[in-house]
Amino acid sequence: MKLRVAVIVIISTFLLAIVVTATNTLGFDDFELTEVEPIEKSQLNDKSVRTSLTLNAVGDILIHDRVYDGARTDDGFDFKPMLEPVKPYLENADLTFANQETILGGEELGLSGFPMFNSPFEVGDALKFAGVDIVSIANNHTIDRGAEAVYNATDYLNEIGIEYVGGYQSHEDANTKRILHRNGISVGFLAYTYGTNGIPIPDDQDYLVNLIDVQQMTDDLQSIRDEVDFVVVSMHFGDEYEPLPNEEQIYLSQLLTSEGADVILGHHPHVLQPIDWISSNEQDQFVIYSLGNFLSGQRGLDRQLGAISQVELVKEISPNETSLNVRNAKIMPTYNDHEDHGDLMTNVQVVPLVEADQYGLEDAQGLFDEIAEHMQTYSSDVTIVPYLE
Repeated sequence: MKLRVAVIVIISTFLLAIVVTATNTLGFDDFELTEVEPIEKSQLNDKSVRTSLTLNAVGDILIHDRVYDGARTDDGFDFKPMLEPVKPYLENADLTFANQETILGGEELGLSGFPMFNSPFEVGDALKFAGVDIVSIANNHTIDRGAEAVYNATDYLNEIGIEYVGGYQSHEDANTKRILHRNGISVGFLAYTYGTNGIPIPDDQDYLVNLIDVQQMTDDLQSIRDEVDFVVVSMHFGDEYEPLPNEEQIYLSQLLTSEGADVILGHHPHVLQPIDWISSNEQDQFVIYSLGNFLSGQRGLDRQLGAISQVELVKEISPNETSLNVRNAKIMPTYNDHEDHGDLMTNVQVVPLVEADQYGLEDAQGLFDEIAEHMQTYSSDVTIVPYLE
C-alpha cells in the first residue's frame, strides 16, 4: 500500500473526533461534515496516530411476492427473523452497507413482485434491526412504481434512520453529499445503475435515480474526494447470472479507482463474482464485482448464495503526512434458505454458508471451498472466512 497525502488534518485528537462524530445522527439533514478544530503538526510530537473502521457490505435485497407473503403477520410484515442468523455479522462493523434492490414504496401503492417490484416498509425495519447503516437504491428497479414509490421509500428510510444513496427526493437531496463519520474517519458514498429496464426517467425528475455516466461519475468523485478520507461507490452493472465480470465492469472499475474511488461494491448479476485490487494513484483499491443475492426469492443454488464483504479503512496521521489505506479484505459466504411452496416461501433465512448443512444443503463445506477459490480468481489477497469476528 502506498501513501496518499491529505490536504488538511481534520481532527484535534481521535478521541475528540469520535465523540463529535457520534452525534451525527442519521437523516436527510445530517449529511454535512462535522467541523473540528484542526491541530498543528507540531502538536503530534513526532508521533503518529492511527485509527480505522470496518466496512461491511451485502448484496441484493430482492423481495419477491413469495417472500413478502411469507413474512405476513396479523398486522403487517416481519422480515427480521429472515436476517436474525446473520445479524451478528452485520452489526459488528462500524459501517454496514446493503443494496436495496426493490423499492420500499409501501402497501399504499400496492405491493408487487417481479417484474415491477414494490416492497413493504417493514423490509427497512429488518435492515435497521440487523445493523445496516446505508443502502443504495440505484438499480434497474428504482422507478418500477414511479416517483411516488421513491418518495415513500426515502421518507421511510429517513424516518427509521437509514441513509440512502443513488436515488433521491429532489435536486437538493441529490446534491447533498452522503458522508458518514466513524472513529475520526469520513466516508463518502456514491451509487449508480446501468439503467431502469427501459422505463424513462422524467427530464424534470432526473434526481430519482443515478445512471452510469462517465462524466457525471467523474464530476461526483471530484466533488466529494477532497471532503472525505475514503470514497465507496456502489455500481449496479454486469450481466445477470454470469460468474465473472464483463469488460465494461472491469473498465468502469478501473476508471472509478483512477478518479479516486477506494472501494467499489458491485451488484446486479445476482450471483457472486470475484474480488480484485486495482492499483491506481499509488494506492490499492478494493473491488468486488458482485456480492450476489443476500435476501431474495430467486431459485437455484448459485442465486441463493451471497456474501458479507469486509474491508478495513485505515487512517494514519504523522507530523509530515496522512496515509489512507484499504486493508484486510474478508468474505463471509451466506446461504438463502427457505421452504418453497410455489407461490409462497416460508421460513426464509439468511445463514452462514458453513451452517447450511443444518438446513438441508448437502456438502456445505465443499461449497464453501469452491466459493473461496472462485472469489480469489483475480487476487488471493482476500480471506474467505466462515464467520466475521
